[in-house]
Amino acid sequence: MTGSESVPPASASVDTSRPHPARVYDWWLGGKDNYPVDEELARRILAADATAVRGARANRRFMHRAVRALAEAGIRQFLDIGTGIPTEPNLHQVAQAVAPEARVVYADNDPIVLRHAEALLHGSAEGSTDYVHADVRDPDLILRLAGESLDFGRPVALSLVALTHYLGDAADGDDVHGLLKRYTDVLAPGSFLVLSQVTPDLNPEAVGKAAELFGRSGTPFHPRSLTEFARFFDGLELLGPGVIPVTGWRPDPEDVAAQAEGIVPVYAGVARKP
Repeated sequence: MTGSESVPPASASVDTSRPHPARVYDWWLGGKDNYPVDEELARRILAADATAVRGARANRRFMHRAVRALAEAGIRQFLDIGTGIPTEPNLHQVAQAVAPEARVVYADNDPIVLRHAEALLHGSAEGSTDYVHADVRDPDLILRLAGESLDFGRPVALSLVALTHYLGDAADGDDVHGLLKRYTDVLAPGSFLVLSQVTPDLNPEAVGKAAELFGRSGTPFHPRSLTEFARFFDGLELLGPGVIPVTGWRPDPEDVAAQAEGIVPVYAGVARKP
């Protein structure tokens, strides 16, 4: 595990008075690490957007495929921000199944994720798996602590899967595009960016209702168009098949079968830093 600087005060506790996106996502994935307030919001969103569970699962499978592809291409360092509650197989398990020496750092800001980290996020004998307790909006902290395990002078795969739709634009005080640039600027040439993002393009009414429900719960939600999402990859070289609905990114047979259930309103892409 990472040093004590990455750990919140002992008084930090799980807030069960309001839903948290990581725990809502956990409920959609069939997990047990959520509370009634999370289940209530998850069910309400599912009633408004019948693709929510399929979208969460499709996101997870995309992460598996992207990480496996990058590990097979020789990437040996991974920084996953917005990790969420561990759901097997986790990113480090996928990467280290291909390359046991792979080094993985997770970052999240939910205390319940922290509680799982030490128990569940184990690396292989050759590689390492570490956890940073920090918010994506604090890149200096995340990069500094991740740098204790990762060598940013060598290629790193940076993943923010199903995270950017919780971050606003400059007008909202987040400047998500500037934030991502802060991360990618420190990456060495040959590094990769892995992203997925909810979009209104493919199901505007349902996604609009889901965004409204998230907003009412205290979690701003920002679906983005194809043009807005593609902008995250400015200056990078997109891998084929480019920006595409999530189930279509280099699909495995399971994903092809899932496509028959209907499209999910999520875009995905992977790009290389030249």
